[in-house]
Amino acid sequence: MNVGIYLYEKAEVLDFSGPFEVFTTASRVCQNEDPFQVFLIGESGETIAARAGYKVVPDYGFHNHPQIDVFIVVGGDHTAEIHKPKVISWIHQQAQQASLVASVCTGAFLLAKAQVFEDQQVTTHWEDIADLRAQFPTLDVVEGVRWVDAGDVVTSAGISAGIDMSLHLVSRLHSQALAEKTARQMDFDWTKNPDKL
Repeated sequence: MNVGIYLYEKAEVLDFSGPFEVFTTASRVCQNEDPFQVFLIGESGETIAARAGYKVVPDYGFHNHPQIDVFIVVGGDHTAEIHKPKVISWIHQQAQQASLVASVCTGAFLLAKAQVFEDQQVTTHWEDIADLRAQFPTLDVVEGVRWVDAGDVVTSAGISAGIDMSLHLVSRLHSQALAEKTARQMDFDWTKNPDKL
C-alpha cells in the first residue's frame, strides 16, 4: 500500500515525520510482509524548508510520484499553499484516486479548499478551529478530539495528534495488533480514544 505524504514550505515538521515514522515502523516490525511503502511528495520534488528552516528532500514531485493509496496532507503555515491553483487541483485529483485521505493539523484547510470534503465532521489544531469554521462554514468542525474518522477521510488535531491518527490508520488498514506493536516500538503512549485530547 503506497502512503504518499504531501509537504510544502513551512510545513510542521512532526506533521509529516510523525506519520512517516508510524508507517515505516509498522512495516519494519511487521513479520513476513511489508504492508506500507511510504514516501514524501513536494510540488517540484526539490528541497523544502519546513518549519524553523528544517530542510527536507522529498522523494518525488507532482510530476513523477507513484500511485497513492493513502494520501496524507500535512499542516503548518498553509497560507501560501491554499492560494496555489496547481496545488489545490493536484490535491483534489489525488484525493479522488486514493482509497483513503487524511490530514494532520491545518492540512484540513487544504483538503477543504480542494473540495475533498464539504459538509462532514473534521478537526484541526485547536488554535485553528475558529478559522476553519469561518472559512468553510458547511463543515462540522469538532474540537477536543485527537482525530475524526469519517470513513474515506480522516482528520487529526495538531502536530502530535497526527501520530495517534496514523496508528489508528494502521489498525484500520492492517490490524490492531500491528498498531499496538508499532506504538510499543516507538515508545509512544497511544491515545486510542478519538474523543480525548
